[in-house]
This record gives sequence, C-alpha cells and structure tokens, in this order.
Amino acid sequence: MPSSGNQLRSGIDQWLDKHRIRPRMIAEFDGSALTKAFGQAGAGIFIAPAAIKAEVERQYKVSAIGRVDEVIERFYAISVERRVLQPVVAAVVESARTLLFADD
Repeated sequence: MPSSGNQLRSGIDQWLDKHRIRPRMIAEFDGSALTKAFGQAGAGIFIAPAAIKAEVERQYKVSAIGRVDEVIERFYAISVERRVLQPVVAAVVESARTLLFADD
C-alpha cells in the first residue's frame, strides 16, 4: 500500500472502509516500483493506475484482478502560460490526456 498520509492512500482507505474490506497489510511503500516488485514476487496484491495497466502487466508479469473507479489519482502539468503554446509541450500534454483518460 502507499504510505499513510499519501493522497492516494486516503482514497484507498476510504474505499476499503466503505466496502468493509479489511486487508492484511504486508507493507507500506513510498515508491510504486518497490510495491510492484513485491507484488511480482508473489508477496500479495498491489494497486496501480488503470492508465498504465498494460505496461504494469507486461513489465512485472502480473495480471489485473479488478478495477476500482472510485479511487482517483490526480496528475498535474503546471505552466506559467495560460495556454500551452510550445508545440513539444502541447504534444506531451495531449499524449498524457489521451493515455490517462483512455477507457480500458
């Protein structure tokens, strides 16, 4: 699980409480790569963003067992400009929007 105090962890905890699910927590991690490595080693299940599901399954040789749409992780692109005018930055932002908001 993400460490206590992490914004994503708060959403996960609320969802678990709402559904009265009390998992046996093995470990808390600040980094998602370590979380995925433990999951890959068979130490339990882990949570990953749906936007990178295919990449996580391929890289870590794991399979998704479910999806929770109520827990949302937010990503921000911060710019001093009101509109993104630089073509390369605009392409990165558009690519992120396409990837992060694509339906599975």
